[in-house]
Amino acid sequence: MDMGMIFFVVSALLVTVAADVYIVTIEGDPIISYKGGENGYEATAVESDEKIDTSSELVTSYARHLERKHDMILGMLFEEGSYKKLYSYKHLINGFAVHVSPEQAETLRRTPGVKSVNKDWKVRRLTTHTPEFLGLPTDVWPTGGGFERAGEDIVIGFVDSGIYPHHPSFASHHRLPYGPLHHYKGKCEEDPHTKKSFCNRKIVGAQHFAEAAKAAGAFNPNIDYASPMDGDGHGSHTAAIAAGNNGIPLRMHGYEFGRASGMAPRARIAVYKALYRLFGGFVADVVAAIDQAVHDGVDILSLSVGPNSPPTTTKTTFLNPFDATLLGAVKAGVFVAQAAGNGGPFPKTLVSYSPWITTVAAAIDDRRYKNHLTLGNGKMLAGLGLSPSTRPHRLYTLVSANDVLLDSSVSKYNPSDCQRPEVFNKKLVEGKILLCGYSFNFVVGTASIKKVVATVKHLGAAGFVLVVENVSPGTKFDPVPSAVPGILITDVSKSMDLIDYYNVSTARDWTGRVKSFKAEGSIGDGLAPVYHKSAPQVALFSARGPNTKDFSFQDADLLKPDILAPGYLIWAAWCPNGTDEPNYVGEGFALISGTSMAAPHIAGIAALVKQKYPQWSPAAIKSALMTTSTVIDRAGRLLQAQQYSDTEAVTLVKATPFDYGSGHVNPHAALDPGLVFDAGYEDYLGFLCTTPGIDSHEIRNYTNTPCNYDMKHPSNFNAASIAISHLVGTQTVTRRVTNVAEVEETYTITARMQPSTAIEVNPPAMTLRPGASRIFSVTLTVRSVSGVYSFGEVKLKGSRGHKVRIPVVALGHRH
Repeated sequence: MDMGMIFFVVSALLVTVAADVYIVTIEGDPIISYKGGENGYEATAVESDEKIDTSSELVTSYARHLERKHDMILGMLFEEGSYKKLYSYKHLINGFAVHVSPEQAETLRRTPGVKSVNKDWKVRRLTTHTPEFLGLPTDVWPTGGGFERAGEDIVIGFVDSGIYPHHPSFASHHRLPYGPLHHYKGKCEEDPHTKKSFCNRKIVGAQHFAEAAKAAGAFNPNIDYASPMDGDGHGSHTAAIAAGNNGIPLRMHGYEFGRASGMAPRARIAVYKALYRLFGGFVADVVAAIDQAVHDGVDILSLSVGPNSPPTTTKTTFLNPFDATLLGAVKAGVFVAQAAGNGGPFPKTLVSYSPWITTVAAAIDDRRYKNHLTLGNGKMLAGLGLSPSTRPHRLYTLVSANDVLLDSSVSKYNPSDCQRPEVFNKKLVEGKILLCGYSFNFVVGTASIKKVVATVKHLGAAGFVLVVENVSPGTKFDPVPSAVPGILITDVSKSMDLIDYYNVSTARDWTGRVKSFKAEGSIGDGLAPVYHKSAPQVALFSARGPNTKDFSFQDADLLKPDILAPGYLIWAAWCPNGTDEPNYVGEGFALISGTSMAAPHIAGIAALVKQKYPQWSPAAIKSALMTTSTVIDRAGRLLQAQQYSDTEAVTLVKATPFDYGSGHVNPHAALDPGLVFDAGYEDYLGFLCTTPGIDSHEIRNYTNTPCNYDMKHPSNFNAASIAISHLVGTQTVTRRVTNVAEVEETYTITARMQPSTAIEVNPPAMTLRPGASRIFSVTLTVRSVSGVYSFGEVKLKGSRGHKVRIPVVALGHRH
């Protein structure tokens, strides 16, 4: 049965452009000092203190002549897309500012006609932006010896679609030599064609699991690869987010979008391929992979996979084959991060259920990308496009795809998709901006923006506009990197503004054929990011609670998701043969979204915690991440979540623990949590045994252990959160905290709850010596039955500055 599901949503997160800016001056006078002499261009020089009439034909024609010279020099020297001219200087100096590599700058220096090449200022280089957003380079890596030691000797296992081992994110040369790994014993398969190992000193294990897939007749070795090779892209992407090398230049289409880094760049990677491109995966293969990973000695498991339909063998969510296998993994001391699922923003869409797993929801971080199309009538239309701009101070003629076809008989294709250059009349398109239609084919992946770019390049167009004319509710649009100027107009009303302007400006004969194209426009620069204070936010697609205890969707007495981490528009490694995303075929990096991207952020941060506290249990690591997380955004407001409005537009609402669990991860605070809520195998068994409706025989089948009912109620499980799905009258739950700091500390305990439920804590304060544990109780009482959950929190504030917070959710009932 096909139960593997990869979580991703077509999307992307960009990084600040990093390369050097050089100012280049060229032989020949600028406008202010040109006294004539160039063939056909009259003098433009003026006496001192006299203003130039920049609108005069003399000046504008000489200015055009200079700019053509600049473009000609760059065009002769460098491949299109390998540089970006930022400005042409024509008035006071004759030259240009260009964004190039140091090698290209050297070439310019040696070019006849070039007077000088000066490095101007440096654009600050950043990692793929999430390490900065999370404070790793400044607050976390330095405490453990810098990025060169971040995650040292920790092995993260990835049960995913394999890995592209030749990617620089996974290279082990030019790095500090790795020492021997005594605790990890994984195998390394060889590439069946080249006979080379899939491992290096960074990738320490690489195996693939496809027996169930083969037996089901779903496996195609030509596409799926009978090896750990990534045939999809997803596995390489998730591995790089958690443990990719630091400082990898992220280049695409000649632009450097920054430098990529994993959360724990020194951690080792162990690959267990069990997911395949076309069919996802089979539980038998996935379970075999998890089993092997634990056997081999991984420290952390990152899973961007979960059951996509209820198994027939069990009614209980916690005992589906995934969770039951993972209980064994946690018993072996392995920390498990699992994607929450991409079924949001609707309630009860989680596919990760159990207390022994860390369930990760996806956030939007503070970097956004915007672009705009300026029309000849002065209107500016906002849109998306990670592209360079058309030439500044210049408008280009707009031509609609349907008006520039070679022959109207080509309608067996949808020409307005702009996927096939051969159907267009190159003479009519060259040097103009091509208007294309964003049809349903783009949504399903049979058309791609990558192919539009190829069409534009082939025809010599100045750029493209993709117009969304009708939109199905909830369609998600994400910026896609483009080597040529391009923009996607996603707002239907703005699309109509463009179409109206085009129709009014375009003269046609009686047959409808265009006589003259008079509509004009220019495309802005979409490469520079905009940073927002209103971050993080819960992403629309991120699966939501409440958690369910069975597949008839009865609410569980356990809060899920557990934690929020970046998962929207994440740049990371891709494999050139990956086909999972049509816009990134053949690329080395991809910009995508999903809770799939959020889970490896947590796996990597957990590696940093495990490195500092090697003896901690998975529950202690999970507790440290949860109790130190934040529910406040960068602007100091409570977190918000993307949600659908009544009209099915995307809007922002106040987020709840069912959206974010305990809150957004804060790695710096997680390395010094003060207290942890610890738990072990016996506690997990107690949770299962006291959950109403679970058959004790079933528990025994999976755990080989008889039930123990000492816990009395599943809400007493020692989680770093409290959930009561059926609160009648008054109920008291207990929690045990352990002081993991090196000094004695006194904690005051306070609690608050929404008005329909009263909350009390006891004792109000307690003192714990290092290593000591204490129990406190939380009493909840129904004040009024509203039919909706009430939310609150318990806070433990330490005398030495530690702050520990756990979320509380409760649903009051009359009986």
